[in-house]
Amino acid sequence: RDKWNYNAASFNEAPSEEQLEFQFVDANVLENHTSPPRSVKMLTRDFIEDSLYNPNYGYFPKQATIFNAQKSMINFTALRDSAEFQEEVGKKYAAYGADRHDGPGRQLWHTPTELFKPWYGRAVAQCLVAEYLLKYFPYEDFIIYEIGAGNGTLAMDILDYLRDEHPDVYDRTRYNIIEISGSLVKLQKQRLYKSHPCVKVVHKSIFHWKTREPAPCFFVAMEVIDNFAHDVVRYDLRTLESYQGVVTIDAQGDFDTIYTPITDPLISDYLDLRRRLNHPLPVANLLQRSDIARKCYVSLPFAPNLSAEEYIPTRLLSLLRTLRNHFPRHRLLLSDFSSLPDTIPGVNSPVVQTRFRNITVPCTKLLVRQGYFDIFFPTNFERLRDMYEYLISQPPGTPTQDTSLPMRSTPLMMNSTSLSIGADFFSSQQPTNRRNPLDGVFSASGLPVGERKSNVFTHTEFMETYAELNQTRLRNGENPMLDFYKNVKFLF
Repeated sequence: RDKWNYNAASFNEAPSEEQLEFQFVDANVLENHTSPPRSVKMLTRDFIEDSLYNPNYGYFPKQATIFNAQKSMINFTALRDSAEFQEEVGKKYAAYGADRHDGPGRQLWHTPTELFKPWYGRAVAQCLVAEYLLKYFPYEDFIIYEIGAGNGTLAMDILDYLRDEHPDVYDRTRYNIIEISGSLVKLQKQRLYKSHPCVKVVHKSIFHWKTREPAPCFFVAMEVIDNFAHDVVRYDLRTLESYQGVVTIDAQGDFDTIYTPITDPLISDYLDLRRRLNHPLPVANLLQRSDIARKCYVSLPFAPNLSAEEYIPTRLLSLLRTLRNHFPRHRLLLSDFSSLPDTIPGVNSPVVQTRFRNITVPCTKLLVRQGYFDIFFPTNFERLRDMYEYLISQPPGTPTQDTSLPMRSTPLMMNSTSLSIGADFFSSQQPTNRRNPLDGVFSASGLPVGERKSNVFTHTEFMETYAELNQTRLRNGENPMLDFYKNVKFLF
């Protein structure tokens, strides 16, 4: 039966009949709503997506403002130390003016792209262009896809760098932005189209993407997956059966969460993938191994009947499938938070916060008024890498590969299996840092070549490799582009 944890809500294990009768909706259905819905229920990820992205009352379309210091970029080399650097950032925040007194305050937040412009974008550009020059130039165009491009600053800094430092590469560059926000689409077109005609902005959610890109390309996702919606899963401590979280909203607008047996295909697929990768459950090992231990534990007075909430990145799984199906020759560059302070209770739980009178206010629960609060998650990059490599490396014909569209033909169009039979003829061992070649996917020379497997880097490691650190070094030798964002990692 549908259930909840009685320690958190009620001594009655079953939800009310009213909750069971609520209409089941999802974020796509709610896109046409002009106000938050009532007398409905939905999966947790749909509640998060509706709260963040609903075009009529969502947090990002209606509340959020991305910090932009375009008119006066920070002169790092003129600053004394990190304290003076933070004072400079505070001044630029203050330039946005005081908060209004009704409703939530100005939802102003910054990214390293904006804070360290143009040097952060130039570091990303150097990473991408080095890989392009090594593998594809001059046989293939330099194709870049970016999601969550914000103000367009990263795209501008990358393209300015290519135009100034690699004009021959710039002439072959095609920069595509996939943007869900209509207001940001207008801003990106206004900023980028005149300066860089190679830019194309597509107003679409990446989760609705249907076009296949057969050519080699680079897929960039910087500071975006933290706002990808998660689902909530809990485990029955008597049987270890998993339950999916369903958010209910009654006629008065009050929230609750009930738990039902897993019926959602995406949640089921994620849990199956985790089992395949041997990623552990968020339940104590003793309880997992012993039926007797579980029976004794749940018989204790006031013992919970369900495990703690676990937030699972189901929308991130959707992104990885999209990359596998529609960008078969991509190289992924992704960066985001690997850990966060002030998270709500739970496993892999998010930060839920808003700004009020210029003060950031963190919350202790997920179920808050839609559109007024930012909801963002940390990412376990080591597990993300495992998921990504597993999905990308699946053999042809698996469900993760969309075979409805033909691959591009080449003069040597043949089965990669036949070519790989003698691939190790001149080698005593197979390389372990390469994916298996995909049938029908060829390099510029016409040979099927496995891509190098991705690696996880700390923010400092990435910047020490690609950034022009002398440009962001302060007078006392400190370097905020290395010293800040210690809780950020890269996958490349």
